[in-house]
Amino acid sequence: DKIACEDLLVHEYRENDFPATIVRPSHTYDATKTVLSGGWTSLARMLAGQPVIVHGDGTSLWTVTHHDDFARAFVPLLGHPRTYGEAFHITSDDVLTWDQIARALAAALGVTARIVHVPSDVIAAADQEWGAGLLGDKANSMVFDNSKLRSVVPGWRATIPFERGAREIADWYLADPARQVVNERLDALMDKLAADFSE
Repeated sequence: DKIACEDLLVHEYRENDFPATIVRPSHTYDATKTVLSGGWTSLARMLAGQPVIVHGDGTSLWTVTHHDDFARAFVPLLGHPRTYGEAFHITSDDVLTWDQIARALAAALGVTARIVHVPSDVIAAADQEWGAGLLGDKANSMVFDNSKLRSVVPGWRATIPFERGAREIADWYLADPARQVVNERLDALMDKLAADFSE
């Protein structure tokens, strides 16, 4: 429904001078979002020395943006007359493979990730919700151009690398055992997928 919302806003801007600005973040995260599919379940598996599932061959490119970097770009757009009727990407320029994302999270936990690659369509067949996020999004490499944003917010750069964000994620989860909830169904599925696709 995102495109329908954008179409409505653009129509209102063109027909009624409604001061709409469209902002398109990609994968924006904070300490509560693990980035890797499975949430805490994947991190718990890393800590236990169990295999963690990465879709495809782990080499597709993905852009993750720390919420602080996003905010520093977003706030200057508010009410800026040159943004009306326009659309802007706000993403980091820090592009990682999914294997690098998994390894950064493991390093933040003080362990080494035991990665098992599973085809995205196999994951989708086994778990529709998990698969939908892969086939419709994460299985494809995503790299963005922020030059239009910088034309309105000169000098803006995303400055927080994912390795730092991964440490924030690990610290947040480890600080409170109540946050460390393993999804037993997903954990069992990960065991099965890892057994089926381990080399």
